[in-house]
Amino acid sequence: MRIVIIGGTGHVGSFLVPRLVRSGHSVVSLSRGERRPYVDDPAWEQVEQISVDRTAEDAAHTFAGRVADLGPEVVIDMLCFTTTSAAQLVEGLRGRIGHLVLCGSIWRYGDSRRIPITEENGAAPYGEYGTQKAAIAELLKQETQRGGLVTTSLHPGHISGPGWAPINALGNLDPGVWQALAAGEELLVPGLGAELMHHVHADDVAQAFELAVERRDAAAGEEFNVVAPSAMTVRGLAEAGAGWFGREANLKHVSWEEFRASTTPEYADQSWSHLARSQYASIDKARRLLGYSPAYEPDVAVEQAVQWLVEHDQLTVGAPLQSS
Repeated sequence: MRIVIIGGTGHVGSFLVPRLVRSGHSVVSLSRGERRPYVDDPAWEQVEQISVDRTAEDAAHTFAGRVADLGPEVVIDMLCFTTTSAAQLVEGLRGRIGHLVLCGSIWRYGDSRRIPITEENGAAPYGEYGTQKAAIAELLKQETQRGGLVTTSLHPGHISGPGWAPINALGNLDPGVWQALAAGEELLVPGLGAELMHHVHADDVAQAFELAVERRDAAAGEEFNVVAPSAMTVRGLAEAGAGWFGREANLKHVSWEEFRASTTPEYADQSWSHLARSQYASIDKARRLLGYSPAYEPDVAVEQAVQWLVEHDQLTVGAPLQSS
């Protein structure tokens, strides 16, 4: 099949594009052209790469037409963040392609009420990002139910793996968290450390997209959680992270007020956004309908990301990672 991927050089796309090429598909990658794929692969030599400014073209109402004119049978959209953008794409592709597969997020659900979170029992989302992702998923589902474009929404957790700074054990992007764990230094943990985060390796997300393409009939009109087989608590990920450097985690539990006073507003807000949700998503539906079988546990996915950062001089730690 001829497949157009919007955002093909992103983290998931870096794994997905080679998968599709090796499966015999003809792939066109649309991106801003500002970076190479995160992971090198000879399969990229067979990919048609086109530079495009989606934001500008959405504003001019030309983007959907540009995509349709490429003649795809399937469109995979990794970079849709608003219902306006999604609606334009659906209108422009309706009747011209066979399948639209879009990347959502487990933040399409709000704070955990019942776990694991299924595609049916999730609480209402909050915040601009989560509410837009939920609204896009609903727009796509209704489009297919009305007999229009065949669509599928996939909802990854916290994407990790080589080439990407992962959400750390405190639910933020502060490199100092890994540095403290590597050195065995005291790490301030807001609350009990029992809050959940659900990571996923980028290649497992890529697997799910490939399966959705291959199993179009099973995926039609559906949405799927795409995460690792298990979730981890703050305490569990911190202990795992310290262990990568031959250390034991030295954790001090503090109030959120104390934690906010110890870090930047940006990192504190990131931690609150992740830990207040305390999400653990079910992949039963993806397993049953798509055959999704993630290869990476969450700590392995995060470890690979940290290893990559260290090896590429994007994270300085005082001790080498030990092979797991």
